Amino acid sequence: MKRKTGAPSVLGLLLIMLCCLWPLAGSAIENSECLDCHGDPDLTKESTDNILNTEITESLYVDEDRFNRSVHNINGITCVDCHSDIEELNYDEEVPHKKELKHVVCASCHEEAGQDFKDSVHMKMRTKGVTMTCYACHGYHYVRQMEGASVTERENSICLKCHNPYQFHQWLPARSSHFSNVECVVCHAPDVPRHINLKIYDLVSNSYYDSSRLSKVLGIDFDQLMRTVDKNGDDVIDPSEFDNLVLLLKQKNIHPVFHAELVADISSIAHHVNRGTAQKTCQKCHSANSPYFNSVQVVFTHDDGTVDSYKVDRAVLETYYVSHFYLLGGTRMKLMDRIGLLILIGSACVVGMHLTARILTIPLRKKNEEETS
Repeated sequence: MKRKTGAPSVLGLLLIMLCCLWPLAGSAIENSECLDCHGDPDLTKESTDNILNTEITESLYVDEDRFNRSVHNINGITCVDCHSDIEELNYDEEVPHKKELKHVVCASCHEEAGQDFKDSVHMKMRTKGVTMTCYACHGYHYVRQMEGASVTERENSICLKCHNPYQFHQWLPARSSHFSNVECVVCHAPDVPRHINLKIYDLVSNSYYDSSRLSKVLGIDFDQLMRTVDKNGDDVIDPSEFDNLVLLLKQKNIHPVFHAELVADISSIAHHVNRGTAQKTCQKCHSANSPYFNSVQVVFTHDDGTVDSYKVDRAVLETYYVSHFYLLGGTRMKLMDRIGLLILIGSACVVGMHLTARILTIPLRKKNEEETS
């Protein structure tokens, strides 16, 4: 006898599963519930400072607008994904969850970064009684996408919280230029991948062009612009195509110069900073075949911190339109070489003409001297 199976039995099983899962779905805690309290700027708690052993008032406020722009919120990470020991909220209590929560363990998600951090000087500081945590550098609730951030933004939000580079680096020539255009970890984490970011800066409005502003002016998006410029379709902007890009921008009343910065890739190995491993060999950068120039890209930043990028031939660094970035022996601006050569030739011509005129006028000058005497 054939056993009957059909839609009614399948539907019954689905209903049973739905009933079992319903309590779990209903127990999820939304970010909005947390922000009902933590969205209050006056929300604080009293605690004891673990270094000075004094009473301090700690703010528990979370700025909702800033949190919404954070990389975690954009990626759908909720409050209780990090604060996993909050399983439910009890509004009958003054504080609807446990007052003392466990420390957030970032390495639960960022495993690779956690491994690289373990063998860093920041982790080794714990042997001296100083506890460095991930959020000491990256912050708590407002971690941003840093791919499109400038060197200044990266350093101000991370390294310069603790370090004053001017107290060290006495050996380094032109320190200000290095600090402004080269990210710290480029030298202090030598194994990190690095690249040169080129950003359009308008000389008239004194401002950078991001993706939305550029699309509004040109009437096309980034991908369309790059396909238009990349005539040979090799996915690399060569110097002649770069000149065409500049011409296209000028036709749209943009007066561009490309600001160049040497930055580290956003990767876990950037946490592998240790004493004695920093790059101090000038020739590593200051040479025509420097590996630091292998990756060059033009970038346009989005509001959320992500970027549109397109690979550029390193020879573009030799063009007139790349500014704030000149490494002796590593890049040579050919136009400036030509101008310098013309100045030398012109000076030689002036000197030669002067000597020729002096020689030709010797008889006349002797005659004048005789008449005068």
